[in-house]
Amino acid sequence: MGISADVIGGVAPAAPTMAGVAQPAARAAEPVEPVRGVSIVVPIYNEEGNLRELHRQIATEMGNLDLPFELIVVDDGSTDGGWALLRDLAATDSRLMAVRHRRNFGKARALATGFAVARHDLVVTMDGDLQDDPAELRRFVAAIDAGADLVSGWKQKRHDPLGKTLPSKLFNAVVRHVSGVQLNDFNCGFKAYRLEVVRTIRLYGELHRFTPVLAGAEGFRIAELPVTHHPRRWGQSKYGWSRLPKGFLDLLTVTFITKYRQRPMHLLGLPGLITMTVGILIGLWLTGEKLIAGSAIGGRPLLLLAVLLVVIGAQFFGLGLLGELLAHAAHEPERTIWRAPVRDAVGVPPDRFVATTGE
Repeated sequence: MGISADVIGGVAPAAPTMAGVAQPAARAAEPVEPVRGVSIVVPIYNEEGNLRELHRQIATEMGNLDLPFELIVVDDGSTDGGWALLRDLAATDSRLMAVRHRRNFGKARALATGFAVARHDLVVTMDGDLQDDPAELRRFVAAIDAGADLVSGWKQKRHDPLGKTLPSKLFNAVVRHVSGVQLNDFNCGFKAYRLEVVRTIRLYGELHRFTPVLAGAEGFRIAELPVTHHPRRWGQSKYGWSRLPKGFLDLLTVTFITKYRQRPMHLLGLPGLITMTVGILIGLWLTGEKLIAGSAIGGRPLLLLAVLLVVIGAQFFGLGLLGELLAHAAHEPERTIWRAPVRDAVGVPPDRFVATTGE
C-alpha cells in the first residue's frame, strides 16, 4: 500500500501531519464541508468513578464550541455501578445516550455499536478514564475542517506505567513498518472521523487499533494530532504486555484484508506456483534418472519431497481460488441489518438501531 506524507494547511500552530494513501493533487483543492455537529462515542468498562466528571467536562467544552453534539456512552458489560449512574445522567441531559452490552465484547464491538448510533457528521472517540482531555475537541474539529477524514491523537507525553508504554512503542513501530501508515500512536483512543469513514470501515475482534490503516486502505486522508494525556485518576488500566501477541495477530489480519482482500490469489497463488514448480522439476529429474540411468528412485527422500511440494502447491492454489470466490461473492449487493449485542439503552431513538454496519 503506497503511502505518502503531507501536511494539512490552516491548522496552525499545531497543524496535524498527514499520513494516508497517495491522493490525486486535485483532492487537496476540493471544497471541505465544515463540521455541523459532533457525535462523541465513549466505550467504557468499569469506569464508574470517572463518568460524572467526564460528562461535565465534555458538556462544558462542547458548550464553548457552540456546536450541536450527542454523547454516546457504550457500557461494554461493566460489573460496577456505572450503568445506574448513566441512567441518572441521561435523565438530566437529553444529549447523553447510553447503551449497555449484554456482556463484555471488547472495545472494537463497543465502538461499532457507538458508530451505528452516531448521526452527526463528525464522530469523535475517546476513552472513559479521563486521560483524554476534552479541551482537545476544538483542535480535532479544526483538523477535520482543514481537510482530514480521520484525525488520530498522539500521546507524546504519556502518564502510564512502563508495562503499558513499552508494549505500545514496540507495537506502533511494527505497525508503521508493516502498514506503511506513518503515525506515531495507533493505540490512542482519541480520534476524530468523518461520518462516512465510520460507515465504511468494519470493526470486529480487536481491530479498533487499526482504524487509520483500514481508513487509509479505503482512500481516506489520515492526519495525526499531538494531544494532552492525563494520569489516570480512578480505576486501573485494562491493557499491558498481554495484549501484544493479540495485537500482532490482528496486524496480520489487517495486512491481509487491506492489501489482498480483493486479490487473494496474488498472496496465495505465487507461493503455490513456486512450490509446485519446484516439486515438478524434482519429479522430472528423478524420472530422467529412472528412464535414462535405470536408477532406483522409490526409496529416495527426494521423491517424497517432490510429491510433498506438489501437494502443498496445489493446496495454496486451492486456497487462492476459494479466496477469489469469496471476494467475488462479497461484491454482490446485499442488505445488512445491524445486530448489536445491546441489552438496554437510554435516550437512544428506536430508529438508531437499524443501520448498515460491518457487523
